[in-house]
Amino acid sequence: MHKNRARLLTAALAVLALPVTAIPSSAQAQLAAPSCSSSANPALAQKLAADIATALKGRQGTAAVSLRYPGGSCALNASRQFQSASVIKVTILAAVLKKAQDAGRTLTAQEKQWATAMITKSDNDSATALWDSVTAAGMKKFMALAGMRGTTIDSSGWWGKTHITAADQMAMLTLLTTSNTVLNATSRAYVLDLMGKVVAGQRWGTPVGAPSATTVRVKNGWVDRGDGVGWRINSLGVFSGKGKDYQIAVLTEGNSSEVYGHTTIEGVAKAIHKHVNS
Repeated sequence: MHKNRARLLTAALAVLALPVTAIPSSAQAQLAAPSCSSSANPALAQKLAADIATALKGRQGTAAVSLRYPGGSCALNASRQFQSASVIKVTILAAVLKKAQDAGRTLTAQEKQWATAMITKSDNDSATALWDSVTAAGMKKFMALAGMRGTTIDSSGWWGKTHITAADQMAMLTLLTTSNTVLNATSRAYVLDLMGKVVAGQRWGTPVGAPSATTVRVKNGWVDRGDGVGWRINSLGVFSGKGKDYQIAVLTEGNSSEVYGHTTIEGVAKAIHKHVNS
């Protein structure tokens, strides 16, 4: 073999032999493909996977998706950690309600005031007050009960920097929408009621594309920490109507602007709403 050709072949083989970890973690995550499954309707699962992939094609940053719908589910980067921003407020309220349940009491007037402001207006001071009332140890205990094993509290202790996964956010939404031993029916209904009353300016994200007759509950999170990661934009949605009850969690980072993150999430949401309601 000619010496130059031999050197070229050796170089090519060396590139092919590089481990996957040679790809930057953010790029590697974006290379993942959606995985959807449904024993009852595999064709629907296939369409969902294809259209979620299409919605994310060419988008900057990294996205994670978790979907639960009647007879099926979808996941993309579902175990990858993202900073929570304000979507963790749903978990904070659930932990507050669990603490009250265990004490055999209802929420106080002050707790209700904080809960309403925290969920419907995304008020940060209210979130801090409720987080502090549960304590970090109490939050960890609740998340263990909820099966949120991929979620960790940041070393800073700040609730908005909690490291969450789409899979764990779906575990939280499932806890709110199904009978379980962690949250009773009254607690579940209380959280969902507040999520249904989120102010108009914060109803972007996963609700976009939902049919007009659908009951929508939502909680979004958005932040740019100036740390080079870009905007972190997250959205949780619970949808019901015409026998179609389903939940969506989309987490993103690396967005150039808040609106860019909205658009990424809404592209995924439109694809899901179209097929689940077809």
